[in-house]
Amino acid sequence: MTLIDTRTPDPKKFISGATGDWEIIIGLEVHAQVISKSKLFSGAPTTFGAEPNSNVSLVDAAMPGMLPVINEECVRQAVRTGLGLKAEINLKSVFDRKNYFYPDLPQGYQISQFKQPIVGEGVVTVSVGPDKAGQLEEIEVGIERLHLEQDAGKSIHDQHPSMSYVDLNRSGVALMEIVSKPDMRSADEAKAYVTKLRSILRYLETCDGNMDEGSMRADVNVSVRRPGGDFGTRCEIKNVNSIRFLGQAVDYEANRQVSILEDGGTISQETRLFDPGKGETRSMRSKEEAHDYRYGPDPDLLPLEFDQAFVDALEAELPELPDEKKARFTDKLGLSAYDASILVSEKSIADYFEKVVAGRDDKAAANWVINDLLGALNKAGMDIDESPVSPDQLGGIVDLIKSGTISGKIAKDLFEIVWNEGGDPNQIVEQRGMKQVTDSAAIEKAVADVLAANPDKVEQAREKPAMAGWFVGQVMKATGGKANPQSVNALVKAKLGVE
Repeated sequence: MTLIDTRTPDPKKFISGATGDWEIIIGLEVHAQVISKSKLFSGAPTTFGAEPNSNVSLVDAAMPGMLPVINEECVRQAVRTGLGLKAEINLKSVFDRKNYFYPDLPQGYQISQFKQPIVGEGVVTVSVGPDKAGQLEEIEVGIERLHLEQDAGKSIHDQHPSMSYVDLNRSGVALMEIVSKPDMRSADEAKAYVTKLRSILRYLETCDGNMDEGSMRADVNVSVRRPGGDFGTRCEIKNVNSIRFLGQAVDYEANRQVSILEDGGTISQETRLFDPGKGETRSMRSKEEAHDYRYGPDPDLLPLEFDQAFVDALEAELPELPDEKKARFTDKLGLSAYDASILVSEKSIADYFEKVVAGRDDKAAANWVINDLLGALNKAGMDIDESPVSPDQLGGIVDLIKSGTISGKIAKDLFEIVWNEGGDPNQIVEQRGMKQVTDSAAIEKAVADVLAANPDKVEQAREKPAMAGWFVGQVMKATGGKANPQSVNALVKAKLGVE
């Protein structure tokens, strides 16, 4: 990773040590599994959760005489990802052998890309926050490169007291390694970057981003320095498979390095692992440099070449990505940047919202999706794909409010019924008598009854007009929440003679 400083030091992001402030420098190498039916250089399937060693071809097992053949779909997916990252697409790239020994690497080397990757420099715009004032901070994180490589297998150490097992199902699976520039200055920025990157990949459908399944994981490079000083020695935290763990690992590692430096020690460049149970990083091995791998062009693979027409055709088919969708939601629908950011954060959320908002009030639809639906899903620990309330059902609730058939309070009750029992909102309102009372005579009677029952408070309210709200609440309670709130409020004030 080339270290080039592109950001002005921000005191709000410094961490305090006993001898002064320190600045965290973070760069990430994200490994994203390519969505494809077969592996990068073989026809073996890539299905997750298959029986150990069942998705293995002779090529994956490195049998003698077996030669790799490039999977064109993986190339297409890498180019599409590069375009989504606003990155340079290299029309010629080279596959190299990265030589190292590990039991789950049958060949004794990994086919990767070193000096000539398929994708060059790009940029990702990341929203961090909101802060206490509800504001988002936008930063740009540079992409240094994206290269294709094959995954290794998996060593399993907990199935036998004295032996380890090897599962080669992942061996040869196509990975995109997306290398950022060291542009992040806090754990929150690193978490926001990975969240945004995962969102882009999911919109593009080039990686499913399921970190719990290992299809996306991050190597986190962390160093510290005095504000504005030279870059410090970095340590790499390998294979972090959770955004929450990533933030914890950055904070722990930064504070560990500060403590060592302030005690007069030096930082050893090394590879470390994060232990989620203890919330700490621990040493794994001294950090290898690139030359230790003895990179060299793979003699079994010709340079990968394609023309600009191939790239242009893929670019023409790109979907609307998060940044463009967010701009449309703010410019055309009039949503706030914060609301739009939530709605575009996941493709599934954006798709759900677009179905709800079709032909309806934009802000009302956004409020119901963000506050009520996502709030209920979060409380239940569910994803939006598991929502018991469909876009049509939620849209029906919004329509009933718009038409004045139900009030906002009744809508909350209706949402709970639909969430728990299902059904058509219109039919539920009819069958259960949930329509709000708009008959002025009925509302006038309810107001008159409440005023007559509380003569002492009537006199107080005439002296303190703010007390009118108490009467509104009592009328709503008396009518089971079915009276039109605006009509009740107007009648109460008129009867009390207050503004």
